[in-house]
Amino acid sequence: MSRQVPRFVAGRVAKDVRVGIVAARFNAKVVDALLEGCLKKLRKLGVGGKRVEVERVPGAFEIPLVAKAMARTKKFGAVICLGAVIRGETPHFDLVAGECARGVAEVSREEMLPVIFGVLTTNNEEQAWDRCGGKHGHVGEQAAEAAVEMMGVMRRILGNDER
Repeated sequence: MSRQVPRFVAGRVAKDVRVGIVAARFNAKVVDALLEGCLKKLRKLGVGGKRVEVERVPGAFEIPLVAKAMARTKKFGAVICLGAVIRGETPHFDLVAGECARGVAEVSREEMLPVIFGVLTTNNEEQAWDRCGGKHGHVGEQAAEAAVEMMGVMRRILGNDER
């Protein structure tokens, strides 16, 4: 498994762009850390304040539905999905993690919108914290960077780039 995160390719952020964030409440401490890092990075990249809308959902399984609802409003240039699914003693982990990932990807393709998968799927809580600013970086920050980069890519491809 590679731990090499691609280098962020900064692009110009449109003045009117808005970002939606769907964040799970399950494993709240971990997800709150992801959300905090994501919001800080978005502000640093020029997208903050009223240009960001956060919706909280019970758990990772509910993320795709709200991501789709946000996408359908046409208010957002990207939707960032944040959550943490930590393996337990039953197959529940596989079902929740798999359906969340499938659902997020489906929303992105169907809506032609960057829908960023910032959902941790780890074997234990230590691995989750390692991805919230620990030895494996910060997935919340990486999700913000991916959203900004992908908004630029899509604007260029679809001809909406203000040059």
